[in-house]
Amino acid sequence: MCNRYRMSSSQADLARRYGIEVPYPEDETYPPDELFPDKPAWVVREEEGRRILDVMSWGVPTQVPGKRIDKVTGKPVLLTKSVTNVRNLSSPFWRSMLDKPSQRCLVPVTKFSEYGQVRAPDGRLPLHWFDVPSRPIFSFAGIWRLSTAGITFAFLTCDPNSIVGPIHPKAMPVILADEDEQRWLEGALAAELAQPYPAQLMTIDR
Repeated sequence: MCNRYRMSSSQADLARRYGIEVPYPEDETYPPDELFPDKPAWVVREEEGRRILDVMSWGVPTQVPGKRIDKVTGKPVLLTKSVTNVRNLSSPFWRSMLDKPSQRCLVPVTKFSEYGQVRAPDGRLPLHWFDVPSRPIFSFAGIWRLSTAGITFAFLTCDPNSIVGPIHPKAMPVILADEDEQRWLEGALAAELAQPYPAQLMTIDR
């Protein structure tokens, strides 16, 4: 499960990459270049027929069994967890977003990471970084929604390819080819695009 990625380009670079006309100066403040769950990150979505840059929190809250007692009101509150990666595309919860093109987005990425399965001599799991050398900024297939935590997003995962699989055999993020980015935003079938990205186009930094 990918819970750490990088987006190290500026707003101006993102605007040029995704064909967005925005008056951002080169030194405009933007979220940190290393992203973690529940932190703000850039996404690209469509609004009134045009692409826009937006900042959302990474991780969509979902209910889990159990309750807690609110310290202020003393009343029970349903428990939630923040889901960053979406694999079960048939879940009614995710289908409510997947079926609406207006709730799809592109998640700009420069690298993403996965922890290895074998611990190093110091006891730590090694962190591996993956990128696409021919594409300085690539896109995960994302979905977003307004929630109690604000505007939040998650991205889809699929079976890993041969470069990610040895490190993380369960899944990898859905990386969209350039020609599929607009198709994703316009509502192409999720199952059709949720495929492993070609391993020969990726590199790994150990």
